[in-house]
Amino acid sequence: MPDRRGLLIILSSPSGAGKSTLSRRLMAWDPTIAFSVSATTRRPRPGEVDGRDYHFLSEEEFKRAVAAGEMLEHAHVFGHFYGSPRAAVQEAIEAGKDVLFDIDWQGAQQIRNSALGLHTLSIFLLPPSIRELRRRLESRGQDSPEVIARRMQKSWDEISHWDGYDFVLINDDLDLTERRLITIVEATRLRRIQQPGLTEHVRRLHREFEEMT
Repeated sequence: MPDRRGLLIILSSPSGAGKSTLSRRLMAWDPTIAFSVSATTRRPRPGEVDGRDYHFLSEEEFKRAVAAGEMLEHAHVFGHFYGSPRAAVQEAIEAGKDVLFDIDWQGAQQIRNSALGLHTLSIFLLPPSIRELRRRLESRGQDSPEVIARRMQKSWDEISHWDGYDFVLINDDLDLTERRLITIVEATRLRRIQQPGLTEHVRRLHREFEEMT
């Protein structure tokens, strides 16, 4: 039995708030943290590999997996289905390994309500300001003003669900936010429910106490 159960670490934020950067930093800090590979019904893009970037399924396969309870969470986005397969995640946390999810508030809610919800740690990242969030999106130089406007509207929808998370961090200093994120993960790993050996240890202490009295 491993010393602890793994965590389902959910990191959510509006686009441009630093989620991708902090996800990379968290996995660099602890390379044993695995990134959850989502399943999708969309076709692979050039360079994408099945099982590494996504699990590419037909719509029939995806719906069958959902009906069988094989998805921790799923959603229909822009004409395609996306979801998080349960089996690999369950195997990881039972082996004491953490799994990182990059999902929105709806997916986070589904995972918290799932059978593995007790082992979930959810963290939401807020930008320091809306002005700064827009600046970050514009500085990428990838999107038209119309696309940025849509992203900003979607970002506000995400922000409106900030209070459904265990922890909320304002990402106004990337290095400081990284340190706080690591502190949260380290502390949550020590929750009583994450330590399967505690009950047996207390039993041993009780037996030892009885022997001495």
